Amino acid sequence: MTSYGENMRRYVQYSFYLLALLVLGWGFTPYESFFLGFIVGAVLSLLILWSLYSRVKRFGQAVTEGRKMYSLGMLTRFALAIIGVIIATRYPDAIQLYGVVIGLMSTYIIIFLDFIIQKIRFKQEER
Repeated sequence: MTSYGENMRRYVQYSFYLLALLVLGWGFTPYESFFLGFIVGAVLSLLILWSLYSRVKRFGQAVTEGRKMYSLGMLTRFALAIIGVIIATRYPDAIQLYGVVIGLMSTYIIIFLDFIIQKIRFKQEER
């Protein structure tokens, strides 16, 4: 598996851990609408990450084969984010918009935290 594929596997794994925690928060806290919004946003964020991963993989194949590829699917990612906002505005009593927005950023936070963890591990291995 390539390094990029290993990173993607880790990001998906961390996203599932986050989703499990969010489901526990939704089930056992009085902030059900926030956690439900966070869950919706995190699921959409994971779909956005998966879409970007598959597009980058196809882009790499196109480059090695000498073909052209014009887009990495920005409209698809925007559409998924807009769908999350539409769902939150359609059902404001059940899903908080703030949770959806934070959830949409969740994979980027996971990527950032994983980068820090990998840098710390790399520094410890150098010693």
